[in-house]
Amino acid sequence: MHTISLGTVMAVLWMLLSGYFDPLMLGFGVISVIITLWIAHRMDVVDHEGHPIHLAVHALLVYWPWLAWQIVKSNWDIAKIILSPKLNITPHTFDTKATQSTEVGLTLYANSITLTPGSVTIDIRSAGMFEVHVLSTNAREGIETLEMDRRCSAMDAKAKAKSKAGQA
Repeated sequence: MHTISLGTVMAVLWMLLSGYFDPLMLGFGVISVIITLWIAHRMDVVDHEGHPIHLAVHALLVYWPWLAWQIVKSNWDIAKIILSPKLNITPHTFDTKATQSTEVGLTLYANSITLTPGSVTIDIRSAGMFEVHVLSTNAREGIETLEMDRRCSAMDAKAKAKSKAGQA
């Protein structure tokens, strides 16, 4: 299932990025996707971590629109800071808790923090603790509400339940 899903994503991405729709180029695209899938399968990298299809529906319908809105809000805050004559920045680092239980969930949360402007996940201190660098106290407050952590944990829990159901 992971291989079929990955092949579909690669084929659609190839068509969108190439812009070629004549039979010869489509044939080359199909051949390149098949060869890439074969290599990925031989390398044993097509799994629940490399291509987490168990997150797809919830992520597309609920999490990604919410994250996009958080990115827009953070961009607005950063733009106000940059355009302000005072340049009210207070760059600092702090530790925040991560409650995800899988590597995919932890990666999703760390990358989500980094995607929002004004904050970067620097390090995983220990199991469940991230070191985060922020540009302002507003960015820190946004992370300390743990709303993003809660949403990532909810998606992680759904993914974990689906993978357990699929293994049974």
